[in-house]
Amino acid sequence: MTTTQRDRVPSGAGLGTFAGVFTPSILTILGIILFLRSGFVVGNAGLAGTLAIIAMATAVSVLTSLSLAAISTNINVGGGGDYYLISRTLGLEFGGAIGIVLFLAQSVSVAFYSIGFGEVTASLMGWESQLAVQAIAAGAILVLFVFAWAGADVATRLQFVIMAALIAALVSFYVGAFGSFDFSMLTSSWSGGPGGIGYWAAFAIFFPAVTGFTQGVSMSGDLEDPKRSLPAGTFAAVGISTVVYVTVVILIAGGVPIASLVDDDGSAMRNLASIGALVSVGVVAATLSSAMASFLGAPRILQSMASDRVYPLIGSFATGSGENNNPRRATVLTMGLALVTVSLGSVNVIAPVVSMFFLISYGLLNYATYFEARASSPSFRPTFRYFNKWGSLAGAALCGGAMLAINPAAGAISILLLLGIYRYLSTRPIPKRWADSGYSHHFQRAVESIKSLDGELRHARYWRPQLLVFSADATRRARLLTFASWIEANSGFTATFKIVVGDGVRKRIETDEEERELQREIADLGLSIHARSVLAPDGLQALPVIVQSSGIGRLKPNVVLFGWPESSDKEQLSRYTDTVRRVARLGVSVVSLSTDQERWDTLNAVPERDRRIDVWWEDDDAGRLALMAAYLCTRSPEWRYAKIRLVLIVDDDVSDHQRSVEQFLEDARFSAEVVVIDRAIGPDIVTMCADASLVFIPMHIRRGDLVDPYGEEIVSQTARLPVTAAVHAGEPIRLDTDPSSGRGAQIAAAERAVDEAAERLGRLEINLDELGSTVERLMRTGGEPDEIAAAEDNFERVHRRVLSARVRLTQAESDLSTLLRNAR
Repeated sequence: MTTTQRDRVPSGAGLGTFAGVFTPSILTILGIILFLRSGFVVGNAGLAGTLAIIAMATAVSVLTSLSLAAISTNINVGGGGDYYLISRTLGLEFGGAIGIVLFLAQSVSVAFYSIGFGEVTASLMGWESQLAVQAIAAGAILVLFVFAWAGADVATRLQFVIMAALIAALVSFYVGAFGSFDFSMLTSSWSGGPGGIGYWAAFAIFFPAVTGFTQGVSMSGDLEDPKRSLPAGTFAAVGISTVVYVTVVILIAGGVPIASLVDDDGSAMRNLASIGALVSVGVVAATLSSAMASFLGAPRILQSMASDRVYPLIGSFATGSGENNNPRRATVLTMGLALVTVSLGSVNVIAPVVSMFFLISYGLLNYATYFEARASSPSFRPTFRYFNKWGSLAGAALCGGAMLAINPAAGAISILLLLGIYRYLSTRPIPKRWADSGYSHHFQRAVESIKSLDGELRHARYWRPQLLVFSADATRRARLLTFASWIEANSGFTATFKIVVGDGVRKRIETDEEERELQREIADLGLSIHARSVLAPDGLQALPVIVQSSGIGRLKPNVVLFGWPESSDKEQLSRYTDTVRRVARLGVSVVSLSTDQERWDTLNAVPERDRRIDVWWEDDDAGRLALMAAYLCTRSPEWRYAKIRLVLIVDDDVSDHQRSVEQFLEDARFSAEVVVIDRAIGPDIVTMCADASLVFIPMHIRRGDLVDPYGEEIVSQTARLPVTAAVHAGEPIRLDTDPSSGRGAQIAAAERAVDEAAERLGRLEINLDELGSTVERLMRTGGEPDEIAAAEDNFERVHRRVLSARVRLTQAESDLSTLLRNAR
C-alpha cells in the first residue's frame, strides 16, 4: 500500500467538516467538567476569576488552533492527527515520542471517561459498589468498541445521537436558568465564596475541559478535505464551546448563591434546568462522547506510526480494513488497554499525567508552527494566513505555563518520559523517510551563524583548522582523510575535493558518480567530512581556484592537505613542489603527509598508550602551526594517550635553549617534553625521531625547493622517518590566546587614544575661548599695549595647539576606523 493510499481515504468517501472535526471536538470540550464542575469553579474562583480562567484556557485553544490551521494548510495531511503533523515538521523523533504517549493517553482516556460514565450511571441507579462501576465501564467500552470497529462513519452517527442529548441538556438549562436569573446575585458572585480553594487550584480543575479541541485532528486520515476541514471545524468548536462556557458560568453565578457553589457537584445545573433529568442525561452523554472520540483517535495514531515503522514490532497495526482503511487491529489493542485500565479501578493517579500529554502535544504543535515559520523556507506557504510565528511561540509557552499551574510533578514526569522516548528514537538507525523542517531549520541557523561570524573580531583565539584535502588515489585518500580527522579533532571542518579532468556531458556524469563514490568512501571510514567532485579542463589550474573559492564568509579553508608523492620521479616531485608553492602564495597553510602502506600499518600497530608525536621545533609560524597540529591530534580518541616531544638542534647553550622552550610551552599551555640536541656532539635528528609514531616538521620554500628548519632538502628527510607531516604556514600563527591581546588590544588602545585626544582638544578649546574673551575685554576697555600684545600672543599659541589637537584627533579616529574595518 502506498503512502497516499495508507494516509488518505478515497476522494468523496471521507468525512466532512461537521462530522469529522467539529462534532468530536465540541463533544469532547463540552464534557463532564461543563456539567459537574462549572458551578464548583464559579464558587471557588468567583465569576471574575472563572471568566479569567476561561480566557486563559481559550487563549491556549485559539493560539493552538491558529498554529494547527497554518501547519495543516501547508502540507497534505495524512492519518495520525497530532503525530502526523508534528512528525512531518519537527521530525520522526519528536513525532514518534508524542505519538506513542498520545496513543496510550487516549487509550487510557477511553477507560477514564467510561469509568466516569459508570460512576454517573451507578449513582443514578443508587448502586454504591465499585465493582458495579467497573462492570458498567467495561460494558460501555465493549459497546463503543462495536462502533469503532465498524468505522468512523458509523461511530459518527452515534456521536450525532450524543450531540442531540447534549443539546437537549443545554436547552433545558438555558430555559430554566434565564427564568431564575437575578442580577443582584450575579454582582455578589463576582469574587469567590468563603473557604474556596483559590484561583490556580480552580484553574487546574477547569483546564482539562478544553484539552479536547484537537480530537478532530486525530480523524485527519478519515477526512475528505483535511486542509479545509481541520481549521474550520476546530475554530468552530473552540468558538461555540467558549460561548457555551461563558454563558453557563454567568447564568450559574446569577442563579445560585455563591456560598452554595463552593462545594457544588453538578447539582447547580440540574436545579436551574427546566428539566433536571435532561442534565443528568447530558452528563452521561458527555462521558460517552469523550470516550468515543478517544476510541476513534487512538487507533489512528497507532496505525500511522506503524505505517511509518517508528517502533519495532508494531508493523502489523499498519494494516487497515475496507475502503476507508479502518484501523481495526489498533482498535482491538485500544479496547484491550482500556479494559485493563478499568480492571485496575481508579485512574486518578495517572489522570494528571494523561492531561499533561495532551498539553505537551499542543505545545509541540505550536512550536512546530513556530519552528517551520522561523526557518523561512520557501516551501512554507500555508493557505491560512492569519497566524503569527510569535503567537505560535506564545502558545507553546502558555502550554508550558499551564502544565506548571495544573500539576508541576505530573508535568515533570510527562516531560521526562517524552525526552526518554525521544532519546531512544534518536539512537535507532531509522533512515529519513520524509522531508521535515529540520533541513530548513539547520540551514537558517547556519546562515545566521555565518552572518554573526562575519561581524566578529579577528583574533588568534578564534583560529580553528579548516581543512581542504586533495587526493586522486583512493588508497592514499583514506590515509589522508583519517589524518585530517586527527588534526581537525572536531575543532573545525574538513572538506575533500576530487578533480575530474575533462569536459562534456559524459564527464559531468562521471563527476557525479565520482562524488557519490567519494561520499561512500567517507561513510565507510566513519568520518564526518564534506565531499565534492568538480570537473575542470586542467587539474593544476583548477586547484588554486578551488582553494580560493571554497567556503563562505569566515568558513573558508586555512589549511590545504596533500599527500606526499610516493614516487621518486624528479618530474613528479617538481610538479608537486610547484603546486605547494602556488597554494602557499594564496595565504593558506599547506600540510604534506609523507606515508606509505608499510609506515601506515606500522603506526596503526603501535598501542595507543605507547604513541609519541615528535615535533621538529622552530620558533616561527610553521613551527607553531606544527605544534598546534600535534596538540590537536591528542584531542582525537586515537591519540588521547600520546605524548608530545619537541626536538631542536642548537649550536650552543643547550640548557638555556631548553629553559626558554619550556617557558614558552608553559606560557602557551602546552604539555610536551623538550629535547635539545647539541649539533656538535648530539645524534642526528632523524635518528632521534626514528621511533616516534608521528612526526611534524616545519617546511619552508627556498629558491624553489622544500626544505626543513635546518635548510636540508625535506624529501630525503621524510623518507627516513615514520609517518611525517611537513607543515608550511601561510598566515601568521600565534599561540598567545589572551582575549585582551592582538587586534582587540589595539582597538582598545585606539579607542583610548581617541578619547584622550578629544578630551585634550576640549580643554584647549575652552582655554582658547577664555583667552579670546580676555583679548576682547582688554581692547574694549583700553588696556595697555604690552598687556594686549601678550594676550594676543597667548591666544595665537593656544590656537596653534588647538589646530594640532584637531589633527591628532582626526588621525586617532582614522586609525580606529582602519582597525575596526580590518578587524571584520
